[in-house]
Amino acid sequence: MVTSRDVARLAGVSQSTVSYVMSGRRSISAETRRRVEAAIEQLTYQPNAGARALASQRTQVIGLVVPFAPGADTSGLLPFIESIANCARAEDYDVLLVTADEGSAGLSRLAGRSLCDAIVMMDIEAEDARIPVAAALGVPVILIGVPDDPAGLPCVDLDFPRAGRMAAAELAAIGHDRVVVIGHSAEVIARDVNFVRRFQRGFAAEAAERGIHHEIVAPVAPGRAGAEAALEEALARGGDRPALVVPNSQAIPALLHGIGRRGLVPGRDLSLIGLCTDDAAEAGEPPVTNVSLEPRDVSRRAMQTLFRLLDRSREPAVPTVELVEPRLARRRTTIPTG
Repeated sequence: MVTSRDVARLAGVSQSTVSYVMSGRRSISAETRRRVEAAIEQLTYQPNAGARALASQRTQVIGLVVPFAPGADTSGLLPFIESIANCARAEDYDVLLVTADEGSAGLSRLAGRSLCDAIVMMDIEAEDARIPVAAALGVPVILIGVPDDPAGLPCVDLDFPRAGRMAAAELAAIGHDRVVVIGHSAEVIARDVNFVRRFQRGFAAEAAERGIHHEIVAPVAPGRAGAEAALEEALARGGDRPALVVPNSQAIPALLHGIGRRGLVPGRDLSLIGLCTDDAAEAGEPPVTNVSLEPRDVSRRAMQTLFRLLDRSREPAVPTVELVEPRLARRRTTIPTG
């Protein structure tokens, strides 16, 4: 097995210099760094994680608490997980996935057993029982989501109230004065996941300012049958020129199927705006006008903040709440203006 001693011998430096090059804890000349990195590549050296953790008092692991639970949009999670993992690897960190259904016990296990240096929490509820526990842990914690009381923890998320306003303003610009919002499942509503109320609050405020009458169809049972039932109710409420806003991204494909089965054409007979990723919107049949969830931007900003918290060389200045501006992309499911 290749060791750091072998790297040091080939590079003509001390073993401690190899350690400093890999950890970045001391300034090393460019020429010395080049020799050490060349030796590492030539020997295909991989540092022992246990030894490195003992030496640096760091595990080089980020704990990621993800919502693999009933009602979770698992496909929508993938861009978040991918971006977080890429940001971690760029800083020589690995990612340990922990499911959100472990609750506060999962957080305590991560920190209590020194399994990670920091924690990213997703699937944040408006009144989340894990927040006080997370705030008391001995490692940095960042939230992707904004609870009612963050307890001083930094939060990064999409600006969901702004996203709601964007959707309402777009439909008003098209000429709709009556809109039906197709909401979430009973499980998501009961858990009071933070973004649900935030989006609805923004939408309702903009709709009121623009004189738009709106109603909400919820809860929506998971699966095609639930989406069909919600669509039937929404079309009955939507009047002669229906306009639908769908923050429940999982329901969008089934809704498009149901609309087509009724002989209706989105973008001609009705308008539909989804709150979903651009990838999901472009994969729709037809492609969906959407307000993007910006998962990669949200994840990158969360990780940038997390690494500022982990930087021992300075006192980080970290905002309590950082909101990412949403974007609206017009595709084929909204009636053209004019």
